[in-house]
Amino acid sequence: MKNNRKIYLLNPRDFSPETIAVAFAKTSRSPESFIEIANELSEEKSASFHEKWVVGYGHSSVAEHAVLHLAFENVSRLAVEVIESNRLASYTEKSTRYQKWSTDAFHIPEEVRQAGLVRDYTTAVQALLTAYAAALPPLKAIAMQENPRRADETDEAWERRIRSQYVDVARFFLPAAALANVGMTVNARLLESMIRKMLSHPLAEVREIGHQVKEVAAREVPTLLKYADAVPYQQQLPGLLTTPHQPSPAGTVSDWCRLTAWQADGEDIIAAAALYRYCDLPFTDVMAKVASMTATEKSQLLDILFADLRKFDVPLRELEHTAYTFDLLMDQGAYFEVKRHRMMTQSAQSLTFEHGYAVPAMLRQAGIESDYRTAMEQASAAYQRLSARVGPAASYMVPNGFNRRVLLTMNFREAYAFCGLRSALNAHFSVRRVAQRVAEEIRQVHPLLGAHLSTFPGETWRGVEETFFAQV
Repeated sequence: MKNNRKIYLLNPRDFSPETIAVAFAKTSRSPESFIEIANELSEEKSASFHEKWVVGYGHSSVAEHAVLHLAFENVSRLAVEVIESNRLASYTEKSTRYQKWSTDAFHIPEEVRQAGLVRDYTTAVQALLTAYAAALPPLKAIAMQENPRRADETDEAWERRIRSQYVDVARFFLPAAALANVGMTVNARLLESMIRKMLSHPLAEVREIGHQVKEVAAREVPTLLKYADAVPYQQQLPGLLTTPHQPSPAGTVSDWCRLTAWQADGEDIIAAAALYRYCDLPFTDVMAKVASMTATEKSQLLDILFADLRKFDVPLRELEHTAYTFDLLMDQGAYFEVKRHRMMTQSAQSLTFEHGYAVPAMLRQAGIESDYRTAMEQASAAYQRLSARVGPAASYMVPNGFNRRVLLTMNFREAYAFCGLRSALNAHFSVRRVAQRVAEEIRQVHPLLGAHLSTFPGETWRGVEETFFAQV
């Protein structure tokens, strides 16, 4: 029989997202080609299909074929967290490394307006952004001193080369209220879930963004977002899941990262899962075979899973069969990068002034450590004054330098990607510290697997602390 294979695009310039979704859905029962199905559809027919099958019968997977590209401009970094908390979407956001913030680029929450505290709030946030702007020149001077201009280098090229070094430090001043842009590519099924979550959120800004997203996206996928409404279950949880507040005891350096849960036989599980893929035995039999191996034999078997992996190669999914849970305390700037690793399960506590702040060593070199500490303490005092009246909205005032507690659960495959990417020298030093520590903890409990975590050689989390921090 002649092979009439065809691969082509259903162009969104020719068909609406809802029509494309129906064309893909109908292929399960129609012998016609995708393009023939799509050409037979009208907007009304597509809407009717979705009304019956997606909305009526709950065949939500059909909605995954309707894809939208959303542009968010001038939303707070606190709202960006919520937007980017959806796992199966793609994002690109305004970088704190390559862009600089102006002193008026911040969000004033409705909660603050309602409480009549705009002046106090604005004064506190503008003080942080003013301190941020004032820190850039002395920090740049240090970067220029440590990275002299090359003979054949233009001013622009020199600036590009050193910018990340001093802007990376200045970002510790930035409050969560600072405005940012983010681009998002998402399918309609996830978008409905995202809108529901945002409409149920305790922050007014996030709820407002949820309404705007629904209004904008409904022009393209009106049927699929018809019932994207607030969810009482999500609205009630913050009030139900509470515990009496107690100040955290003074911690030590070793407290900031705890591996709290892992599978003792995780290495055996991964080795057995890899063998299982290529045999016809039950998993229990394969596990028994692996359990009978010597440590050397297990090591050799696991080595095969990583042999000949090139820089951009992805290892087998069998590495996902064991997981690790970490209780981490890191500065907010570091968390803003960790949150991009959405294959992890992440539970972040509220952003507050509870856990103190980190002090980059470069601030001391530049002679502005006292200015930084003053800005942090003034912001903390403003938070204390306002938090009782504006509730969760007080988090807008918290700068990147303050620490936040986060619970992370990741499988080994994700740990492999995270530690390799975030320990690289071009990563921010805050997140390099986290990546190196995560790798060290995994190596202690699973040395055979941990040996394959490709962290940057010659650097440790302690070394990062000593080199880049005056205080963590």
